[in-house]
Amino acid sequence: MARPALEVADVFRDHGAAWRHANRGHVSLLQLKVMSAIESCRTAALGGHVARCEDCAYTTIAYNSCRNRHCPKCQGAAARQWMAAREAELLPIAYFHVVFTLPSAIGDIAYQNKAVIYDLLFKASSETMLTIAADPKHLGARIGNDPSSACAHDRAGRWALHR
Repeated sequence: MARPALEVADVFRDHGAAWRHANRGHVSLLQLKVMSAIESCRTAALGGHVARCEDCAYTTIAYNSCRNRHCPKCQGAAARQWMAAREAELLPIAYFHVVFTLPSAIGDIAYQNKAVIYDLLFKASSETMLTIAADPKHLGARIGNDPSSACAHDRAGRWALHR
């Protein structure tokens, strides 16, 4: 597979320092470590090894990878394989993404009482989906409602606040 013209690592190396400075205090240590790993992935910073052809003496350097689970270079192939395996499990039917939003006033309460609030949210959203789907005016059907397919995240898509 040919190397793309622009990679996440290129953007991080070119603009990461300025972005980190502009967002100082709003970026977690884990996020900073991930950025650092991606920036140094497959560069001399992580070392490498030299391969040389014994016949023609052609030499190439292969730099070590960061092996970070968030790195698109290191985990890209694994992610594609995982996604293909999940897609193979899907039934040939339409799927829908449904979002339930907590009012912002409840956000502070949820932050302090995660287990209680999110348990209530998941139960209420599940009951809502089952009730609406069973109504003949809507779908008139009994739907599968797997709670393991639900996730909580904030408006920016961050899951970290809810763990």
